[in-house]
Amino acid sequence: MEKLLEMTKQYATQYWNDSCSMKELAYAIKRGATGATSNPVIVKNVVKAELDDYKGYINTLIKSNSTASEDDIVWMIIEKLTIDAARLLEPIFDSAKGTGRISVQTHPKYFNNAEKMVEQAIYFTTLAKNIQVKVPVTSAGIKAIEEATYRGVNINATISYSVAQAIAVAEAVERGLKRRETEGLANSSITPVCTLMIGRVDDWLKLVVSRDKIVVDPEAIEYAGVAVMKKAYSIYKQRDYKTKLLGAAFRNHHHWSAFIGGDLIMTMPHEWQKLFNDSDIEVKSRIDEQVQEKHLNQLKKFPDFIKAYDENGMKAEEFDTYGMVNLNFRQFLTGYDEFIGLVRSFMITY
Repeated sequence: MEKLLEMTKQYATQYWNDSCSMKELAYAIKRGATGATSNPVIVKNVVKAELDDYKGYINTLIKSNSTASEDDIVWMIIEKLTIDAARLLEPIFDSAKGTGRISVQTHPKYFNNAEKMVEQAIYFTTLAKNIQVKVPVTSAGIKAIEEATYRGVNINATISYSVAQAIAVAEAVERGLKRRETEGLANSSITPVCTLMIGRVDDWLKLVVSRDKIVVDPEAIEYAGVAVMKKAYSIYKQRDYKTKLLGAAFRNHHHWSAFIGGDLIMTMPHEWQKLFNDSDIEVKSRIDEQVQEKHLNQLKKFPDFIKAYDENGMKAEEFDTYGMVNLNFRQFLTGYDEFIGLVRSFMITY
């Protein structure tokens, strides 16, 4: 049995396909995947990689919408791939368990506007019954997460790297759920998740090593994201939050193997799924194995790691200026602009 399927059969641990590519999603579902994630950059990458399959559709879309802007066309493409993935996942959709959902992300340029994020999140839920909406964990995003939850949206918090962010998300969801309960609204089909981009925690500290000339055991940095995720998972279980943690941004096998056995989700790019399935990593529960103290002592040389690891490391208003948040937003916005450029090449030819 392939490793990921073996994991899902033995444990409550789930994994999602970190892409809305139909080919990759079909591979993942066959091997036990229970959902999928996307964002504008992922959609752009899928379209670029499978451009021969989408050229005709994009040209037809542009001709049929002669007054549409580049942004309009981009979001029409995002919606199409979202709806296609939702259909593929529909046979395994279970609203109570939260399986069979596709995550679609709010516009990255709305990161500082809670009202626009909520408005778009509500709209996304009209695309298909099995939609999960990704909202960034900025100070505005926390407000949007509470309000969207209150409105019945299944959220997937993203752009998140710290225990403090994970707790802020879970608490915002709880407030939204409580408001619903007060009004007699049902919560049985609301299955929120909070993504922790564990690999990007490692990435950031490696940049800080170079920037600040810090001497540290390089092996320790490979466990930074793992330590943050395990700390957040422990708190989530203690407090019995309804939100479930989701690990993302894979950089090494610890970002999978260290969490086997946990009641959580991991979202994996296709290439990592194939690597894990073909590996000799033993599928056994490691969720209760903590990061070694020697690694934690090295990691605590970084003020940014302490901010990420300490549950009181940041207040919500500090999320907006945290280095990893800003770096990731720049990458997302650059990727979105590249998507605009791709569409422009179809709209304006010479």
